[in-house]
Amino acid sequence: MRYAYAISGALLVGGAAATLALQPPSAAQTAQNEPAAMAAAAPRPGAPLSFADLVARLQPAVVNISTKQTVKVQPQANPFQGTPFQDFFGGGGGGQEPNAPPVTRQAQSLGSGFLISADGYVVTNNHVVAPGARGATVDLITVTLPNRKEYKAKLIGRDQASDLALLKIDGVNLPFVKFGDSTKTRVGDWIVAIGNPFGIGSTVTAGIVSALHRSTGQGGAYDRFIQTDAAINQGNSGGPMFDLNGNVIGINSQIFSQSGGNIGIGFAIPAEEAKPIIETLMKGASVRRGYLGVRMQPLSEDDGVALGLPKGRGELINRVEPGGPAEKAGVKTGDIVLKVNGRDVTVDETLSYLVANVKPGEAIRLDVNRDGRNLALNAIAGTRPSEDALTAAAGGGSDDSAVPDSGGKGADQAVMTATLGLDVTELTADIRRSLQLEPSTTGVVIVSANPSSDAAQKGLQRGDVIMSVNRQPVTTVADMARAVNQAKTAGREAVLLFVQRGRNPGIFIAVRFSK
Repeated sequence: MRYAYAISGALLVGGAAATLALQPPSAAQTAQNEPAAMAAAAPRPGAPLSFADLVARLQPAVVNISTKQTVKVQPQANPFQGTPFQDFFGGGGGGQEPNAPPVTRQAQSLGSGFLISADGYVVTNNHVVAPGARGATVDLITVTLPNRKEYKAKLIGRDQASDLALLKIDGVNLPFVKFGDSTKTRVGDWIVAIGNPFGIGSTVTAGIVSALHRSTGQGGAYDRFIQTDAAINQGNSGGPMFDLNGNVIGINSQIFSQSGGNIGIGFAIPAEEAKPIIETLMKGASVRRGYLGVRMQPLSEDDGVALGLPKGRGELINRVEPGGPAEKAGVKTGDIVLKVNGRDVTVDETLSYLVANVKPGEAIRLDVNRDGRNLALNAIAGTRPSEDALTAAAGGGSDDSAVPDSGGKGADQAVMTATLGLDVTELTADIRRSLQLEPSTTGVVIVSANPSSDAAQKGLQRGDVIMSVNRQPVTTVADMARAVNQAKTAGREAVLLFVQRGRNPGIFIAVRFSK
């Protein structure tokens, strides 16, 4: 998934929007998409003969947004320093000496947005106006109308979780549009997208709604998008998605692409999600969301096989934050959360989505499955930390030099080799230090994995520590062999391993038995 934004605009000539400056000032006192005004512009139901009248009404309210940023970068060291060639390749200066101070450079970003009031409030994506690199600062935000008039914009507020931002320019009688009701949108409806792709100028594309409530796997309260096949490219971010009545039903935000260009899979933030956030930012407030204090992972088909549960329902808890709402409610690592306040946890309605949409301080009822037993737990929602805090790196490197070249011997190891394709050994103090693990870490460490095994195919490798099998803690090869044999006796075709690599958070991986 790539954010659709451009680092620099293309130096091409685009004058498609030049005639839009002729919009009468008197019409700007009302929204461009007022029902009375749209009655004559909206095409008839079904496939329209033309979008021209619709676009003529809406395009004046869609703007280009650009930023100027200052980025401090550490200069590259001269690879020929200390050799006879250093003088030929800039070794004598240019800020390339060791410990040289950072170099300040200028950068730009480009995106789209749209006016939502006659006095100059502008909606766009957060990533359009956010610093584009670590250490960068945004010095200037410029909003350019289709008539090429430029305004210096003030950042009123932004919300990283939903990728929304609100700007303000000083103007009067500006053309603007209003949010519509995206809950009435249906798959197959026509839509029109307006933006500024690649910096070439205002551009209109059309398509249909391909899917609703599409999850892109990012998690959080707003991982539910309108998917469209309308062409959306770099620079379209922040631009509006209109229905045929001229209502803003989405904000173009992301594209799925392996090349960075449009392949007919674009995503827009639904108006039903965006409007309350923009209203909150307009009041000068910050958006507060519910928080449980867990790390989770989707329940895969193999996870379901290992645990005897149906696929597509529930999420697996792989970490419970100490002192958080989940720990206080009694949630444990390995629990499978099936429902939140009576709503099923599914691919479309993830645990993160459901919890984040609970107001902080409100009660959360969790229906969980623990070791085959269904439990009801009650938590009080905390306040979700910032996205930066949630995504802060928690892992560290490791050195597997202390892991022996061969693992356990005898019948227990034979079970591991024949059933899982793994060679394992006990986790000693030396191995623990070598792998940079916490002193309290227990389990067995993988010495090697058969390349043809399911374990190896799923990424298990030398130095990984297996802490539990089907939620049973293991500290010896015998413990692990016993848990595997219990699963086979119960008719299972896989086991659920809880695996940790270095200081990274542990993760559950279901491994199928070798045939």
